[in-house]
Amino acid sequence: MSKNYRIKALFSDFDEAFGALSDIRHSKIPGISIDDVKLASPIEHPEIEEVLGDRTVHIPKLTLAGATFGVVFGFLFLASAQASFLVQPQGGKPVIPLPSNFVLVYEMLIFFGVWTTFFSFLFLSGLFRKRSNLYSEKVSLDQIGVIIEVNEQQRDPLKDLFKKHQSLEIREEEIR
Repeated sequence: MSKNYRIKALFSDFDEAFGALSDIRHSKIPGISIDDVKLASPIEHPEIEEVLGDRTVHIPKLTLAGATFGVVFGFLFLASAQASFLVQPQGGKPVIPLPSNFVLVYEMLIFFGVWTTFFSFLFLSGLFRKRSNLYSEKVSLDQIGVIIEVNEQQRDPLKDLFKKHQSLEIREEEIR
């Protein structure tokens, strides 16, 4: 049975990490694609998008879902509360007054959209995950980390590729 590993290499310079990523992109190691790579860096590198390509971002979709829920829940909650509270229509007054409900539904849209964005950011950023053995506080200071999940046959060639590009440290953990 083949074992899978997660390997993290730390680089002191972005150019060295960029060289390793470009070698991975040009298929120097069979079976590893650039989509398998995760980059950890203390600062943003706009030029990395050329190598890594566009990555999917799920937070806007979750924000839209939260805002939609806010509109539906807000209207149903207000309408059900107004319609069931001592309904005694008098003199042409509506049971469910729409103009005042539009403002409250809009506020519910904002409320649920903001809270969904906040909690989805916390969840998707990995804040609540257990810290991995690959964690390095050096990444938050000045080093760049490249993380890749590989199988047993790809492990040694990947380590050699990282050493060829002067990686400072290589850490690995077995994935269960």
